[in-house]
Amino acid sequence: MNPTFDYSGARVLVTGGSNGIGLGIAGAFATAGAAVTVTGTRASAADYDHDLSGFAYRQCAMTEPDQIVAVAASLDGLDVLVNNAGQNLPGGRSEYAPEVFEEVVSVNLFGAFRMATACRPLLKASPAEGGASIINLGSMSSYFAVEIVPGYGAAKAAVVQMTKTLAVAWADDGIRVNAVAPGVIESNMTAPMLPFEELTAPMLARTPMRRFGTPGDIAPVVLFLASPAAGYVTGQTLPVDGGFSIQG
Repeated sequence: MNPTFDYSGARVLVTGGSNGIGLGIAGAFATAGAAVTVTGTRASAADYDHDLSGFAYRQCAMTEPDQIVAVAASLDGLDVLVNNAGQNLPGGRSEYAPEVFEEVVSVNLFGAFRMATACRPLLKASPAEGGASIINLGSMSSYFAVEIVPGYGAAKAAVVQMTKTLAVAWADDGIRVNAVAPGVIESNMTAPMLPFEELTAPMLARTPMRRFGTPGDIAPVVLFLASPAAGYVTGQTLPVDGGFSIQG
């Protein structure tokens, strides 16, 4: 009972694939045989502490439209786009400051839309069985108010609606558009809060599976949604949260 995927010959782009959940997704696609390109904000793959040599690397700040267009233009073809790049509380600044709110929305929403739009011609030309795929990354903050991150929550809520709209608009192009909404995942984004029991205990208490997730919990779901096994699935956002979202 150990499902595997064969992505031999597939071309995959994972934004923000240099760290955290994105790195887990990129690694899973590469293990399954795909040629994977990842983006990150640093100048080169060598600037990261971990090994990115198994991927093609592109520098891209999701707030920079020219860099987004350049990433898409650098690709020879594309079958799967994973819009994973995200950010909250940039530099520890408050998202209640309007300029910070706008920056966070730009990274998490506008950047994802621009990347999808830039990659649309490549995805439309994909010969992938079941059609090309875009997988967006939502969040539990797509559904629930998280007081400390108003910009992140607003953006991630909009990602769910964007997923639905693009699924309808681009179906005739043979592009399926879905999303995954992770629960609390052990990653560089959540690392600052995980040592504090006063923050984590209520979250664990609400999670029926009584643990936080890992990038390894998210990656197989993304691979499934991008595969022919999900060929009749589009416009959906799938929570991967240990049951957090079903508790009252």
